[in-house]
Amino acid sequence: MHLDLNELTHLAPIFRELLKGFHISRRDPELYSQLSNLQDLYRGLFKALGYELVCDTRGFYYFVPEQAAAQVNKTAQRLSLFTFILVEHLADQGRDPIAVLDGGSLGRDELPALLDKYRDLFLQAEVQTQEELEEKILRRMTQLGFTAEDNGIYRFLAPMHRFLDVCLSVQQDRDLAASLHSALPLPVPMLVDDDGDDSTDEQALARAIAQEQEEFDT
Repeated sequence: MHLDLNELTHLAPIFRELLKGFHISRRDPELYSQLSNLQDLYRGLFKALGYELVCDTRGFYYFVPEQAAAQVNKTAQRLSLFTFILVEHLADQGRDPIAVLDGGSLGRDELPALLDKYRDLFLQAEVQTQEELEEKILRRMTQLGFTAEDNGIYRFLAPMHRFLDVCLSVQQDRDLAASLHSALPLPVPMLVDDDGDDSTDEQALARAIAQEQEEFDT
């Protein structure tokens, strides 16, 4: 395959965003359009650099570094934990978790009740206040392209499916166990000490989620 770098007019911003763990979706029209139109060229170039460009058919791109550490870091754990909490919370309210997490939204005014209801779980993520919840989880999700924030409303974007897929797999396993009269509690990711710098979180995030999903799919 002939690689003409002149065609990759958005190479620098695309590579920069993907490298830091950002998920490029239709919310980023210029970058997303070029990735879609020149997908094979970008995939070939990034593979030569040691990165796997993944295109999810639901409309987003992300990196899975070929030689990333297998360690599940705090950022990935916090975001996974928050998604598990949201799925259960929305279901308890009679709201469809899939409808909310697939393009729906969560208001800042809903956070105090959520934090109070799941305080013990949030403590695992070293989150005790609403400010910490927004700083350590929701703003991180925005930085990585999972959500968009506007005037106190967090809207969930297509990349949320990466977490939602894992949650649904776990729920299916639990429902199956219940039908067999076996107690299978919903597993919640446990936080472990991470000696690494926060700047490495974004690069490890893609591998962490991919490995979680592979485990539940097998």
